[in-house]
Amino acid sequence: MSKPYLFLAVAILCEVIATSAMKSSQGFTRLVPSIFTVLMYCVSFYALSQTLAVIPTGIAYAIWSGVGIVLISLVGWIVFQQTLDAPALIGMGLICAGVVVINVFSKATAH
Repeated sequence: MSKPYLFLAVAILCEVIATSAMKSSQGFTRLVPSIFTVLMYCVSFYALSQTLAVIPTGIAYAIWSGVGIVLISLVGWIVFQQTLDAPALIGMGLICAGVVVINVFSKATAH
């Protein structure tokens, strides 16, 4: 994995952790999850900024947000027992397909 994509993976992982912690912060009324949320978002945005030095903004953001949506939905399903219906699963499948198309077929990701 190249360095920009490693930073992108870190950005996605930290964003998913931050969003999960935000759910646990109960509207920023619990101190520890609130602090953890802010710290993880800071790390995520730093890592994303390092990615943007090489990967075009639109491509990096599409991958970051698309993979983040799918991962946080899985966390919601597994950790928070939230349900996912067929349209949600189909939509996430389309998001995954879009990320694959960008990475496999787009020349914009070349660096």
